[in-house]
Amino acid sequence: MTGTRRSIAVLFLLPAFLLLGALVVYPIGYSLFRSFFDQSGDGFVGLDNYTELFTDDGILTAVKNNAIWVLLAPTVATALGLVFAVLTERIRWGTAFKLVVFMPMAISMLAAGIIFRLVYEQDPDRGIANAVWVGVHDTFAESSAFPKAHPGRESPLEAAGGGTFITREPVRAGKPVMLPLVGVAPDNMPDDAKPAAKPVAEQGRVSGTTWQDFTRGKGVGTLNGVDSSEFGYPGMRIEAVKDGEVVASAKAAADGSFTLPEEADGAQLRLPASNFREAYNGVDWLGPSLITPAIIGSYIWMWAGFAMVLIAAGLATVPRELLEAARVDGANEWQVFRRITVPLLAPVLGVVLVTLMINVLKVFDLVYIIAPGSSQDDANVLALELYRKGFAEDQPGIASAIAMFLLLLVVPVMIYNIRRLRREGGR
Repeated sequence: MTGTRRSIAVLFLLPAFLLLGALVVYPIGYSLFRSFFDQSGDGFVGLDNYTELFTDDGILTAVKNNAIWVLLAPTVATALGLVFAVLTERIRWGTAFKLVVFMPMAISMLAAGIIFRLVYEQDPDRGIANAVWVGVHDTFAESSAFPKAHPGRESPLEAAGGGTFITREPVRAGKPVMLPLVGVAPDNMPDDAKPAAKPVAEQGRVSGTTWQDFTRGKGVGTLNGVDSSEFGYPGMRIEAVKDGEVVASAKAAADGSFTLPEEADGAQLRLPASNFREAYNGVDWLGPSLITPAIIGSYIWMWAGFAMVLIAAGLATVPRELLEAARVDGANEWQVFRRITVPLLAPVLGVVLVTLMINVLKVFDLVYIIAPGSSQDDANVLALELYRKGFAEDQPGIASAIAMFLLLLVVPVMIYNIRRLRREGGR
């Protein structure tokens, strides 16, 4: 077509062919050849390595997780990219927003994995995900300051089931009640706790003190008695119970003292389980049940910006007169988006979706970095299993079979993408 001789064209294409052969064709061919041999590479095993793909538990888990990745990650990333592109089209600071969303693409997978390994830390003081989660939880259900408190030796309290404690005998008005507890480390006592007050009798009322019955030093302090160095339990809830019903209740002051009305006379005093609720420690993001969704979340954080930029470029080519005509005809914004914008963007959405599908089939870095050793088996994917079989377990034959299996999964998607691009190019 250009008048160039075929030999000259081949000469110019030769460097590209050599690179393609050395970096793509030869590795694929050697992997295919190696997948039919045993661990040493000397014994021919036929299809045994491929049979292992459907019998090994680790590989089956990897296949299942890859299916979850392919179904979830590209769909959510593309949907978010579409929403971001459409919503930022009409706002002044849309470009700045797109820049911020696209910025994670400048970070390597390794760096993103390290970032999200810290984000998903279980300790709310270190992991931002649990810091937010615990903050929201504690806004509606505050945890107790005394999660490990319990009655000590010869205590007038006994366990009543469900984490509650109740007095062994009914209490009487005008007679002070002692409710000693132990089990709270001195360093964990609330900041507003004051030295425990010795209970004082009140006529016609039930009064008493609940406190930390522990004094540092061997043999120091009086058992079930208030000592000068012991602190009260501020905010401890006390209920007076008669025949299984609560007839009165009170909260202890900063010095542990409390007073109940005369209705409490003859009742048993109960410390409900809410006083001893364990502090909420957030969600185990890196545990076996949530590790795969957590890693997919980090992937979406990185690639939603990529989807947004491509979709925004496609959105810029949509004829504005079609959108305005639909609005003039009475269509609302949702109808315009669903019936006009999305159909016109279908080719772009297809490109983004297929590209991300190919990408997630090869995902390795995020899973390897984010998943701790205790959860890595549950987060396993094919690319990671290929690495583990080939290097950690020294089974290159099975690793080569996994590589060919991955190639078989990717090739149909690539063929579909190429055909679709050719169809669009021929229009």
